[in-house]
Amino acid sequence: MSKIKYRFNPETLSYHKIEIGIKKRLIRLLPSLISAFVFGLAGIVIYTYTFDSPKERQLKRENRQLAVQYEILSRKVLESESVLSDLKYRDDNIYRTIFEAEPIPESMRNAGFGGANRYEDLEGFDNSDLVISTSKRIDKLMKQISIQSKSYDEIVKLAKSKEKWLACMPAIVPILNKDHYKFLSHFGTRYDPVYKNTVKMHEGIDLAGSTGTNIRASGNGIVRSAEYSNGGYGNEILIDHGFGYTTRYAHLNKILVHTGQTVTRGEIIGKLGSTGKSTGPHLHYEVRKNKIPLNPINFFYQDLSPAEYDKMIELSAQEGGIALD
Repeated sequence: MSKIKYRFNPETLSYHKIEIGIKKRLIRLLPSLISAFVFGLAGIVIYTYTFDSPKERQLKRENRQLAVQYEILSRKVLESESVLSDLKYRDDNIYRTIFEAEPIPESMRNAGFGGANRYEDLEGFDNSDLVISTSKRIDKLMKQISIQSKSYDEIVKLAKSKEKWLACMPAIVPILNKDHYKFLSHFGTRYDPVYKNTVKMHEGIDLAGSTGTNIRASGNGIVRSAEYSNGGYGNEILIDHGFGYTTRYAHLNKILVHTGQTVTRGEIIGKLGSTGKSTGPHLHYEVRKNKIPLNPINFFYQDLSPAEYDKMIELSAQEGGIALD
């Protein structure tokens, strides 16, 4: 109960009750109200920064769950990239090597995405950089998976055509062992037999023998040319074996096939001779893959015993062999 106050009136020699107005009461209450407001506001601030609201607690739980899910996703992307890298290595260095197919260019595997900004809708958020970088990794991974899938489709086609491929490979010596040929000149740089001190590239091997010795096709194919060459090869035959392979048989005494004719491995296509720029009867034999000359002795694995093949390798490694063309 509020305390009642009185005032003494000397004129009437009596006490009168003091009446306090509303304004004065409010003024007196103002410090208390201000103190209560300040303490209340302080309490609210302290509570807000100390304790989370139900909504905030829910959002924090969701953020923690999203962080865990992102970490799992990131590990899965990393594992997928590692698996894809292994598949790419096997594709380029094992499967395509077996079938002698060209590997997929790195520029194709790592090509970016053209056109407008694909990630424009992901910009403007607190974690936009993280989301965009992850999206780019996933998009690149998906594209590389698509390219690798197409590559394996090609490998499957090569595997299905392996029988034909093996039959077309130039895999035998063009002269039979019983015909007693002699290895004369190796593949690589050597002194020209006509111009003597001139060093030049010899893009095949020379096998000497008797004039008229049978010359065989080293693999299945189609005769692309069978005529006298003005380039120094004399009578020559060019066979296209498919799969990028071609072979040349030069300085022939006689040609037994014609342009456009289909030949099989071991079929007699000509006779050994010494036509063109030649200093003695022999066969100049070349193997090319995609127009690049290769050492023919690396393709004699079907026609020689291990000992004969080793001997051929030894002879081909000797510099200064007898050169006849």
